Amino acid sequence: MKRIIIICEGQTEQSFCQNVLQPYFNTKNIWLETPTIKKSGGGIVNWNSLKKQIITTLIQNPNIIVTTFIDYYGILERHNFPNWLESEKILDKNVRIKSLENAILLDINPNLQHRFFPYIQLHEFECLLFCNPNVFTNNFDENEFLDFDYLLETFNSYSNPEMINNGDETSPSKRLSRILKNKYNKVTFGSLLAEEIGLKLIMEKCPRFNEWVLKIENVGL
Repeated sequence: MKRIIIICEGQTEQSFCQNVLQPYFNTKNIWLETPTIKKSGGGIVNWNSLKKQIITTLIQNPNIIVTTFIDYYGILERHNFPNWLESEKILDKNVRIKSLENAILLDINPNLQHRFFPYIQLHEFECLLFCNPNVFTNNFDENEFLDFDYLLETFNSYSNPEMINNGDETSPSKRLSRILKNKYNKVTFGSLLAEEIGLKLIMEKCPRFNEWVLKIENVGL
């Protein structure tokens, strides 16, 4: 069985990997290990800290592949990610994130690079939940919505959920907080809603995420 270690930004991503990705990869004879970022408390950390964890993981596990599952939303200049300022000048978000991922890869020891590929979710994990509006209407009563029209507006405005922008008030998670009366709980709702949406539809609607899943599936050891 092929082993892949996914370093997750927090418990939400970890739960998603365990409950949504792992059943899919069971059919591919792939086992996922999903540690969270150390010393973060659930969130991004300075690049040097994350880099140390990546390198340590690769050295301690010489026969495995390592990848990441972190949000672009929340990474700031102060986190000192390689090529950050240069990447931020790129208008096309897909090209921008690819540039940042390439810089991250090149900042890892060349002898370890062949067993590592970074993945940054554009813009954040919650975008994956905007793949099917019926999942919301099926799981929440009418009186649980603060702004149902805003839910429909978001779905109608973005055919690709990954392009829902990362503004302070318009990022996917902030939209959920505006839509739902009870404060959006990442760990409780995230994995459950994603399970009901189904990995197949998420992959169909989210091209960067789809590319990452297929890379995990097809990567050689």
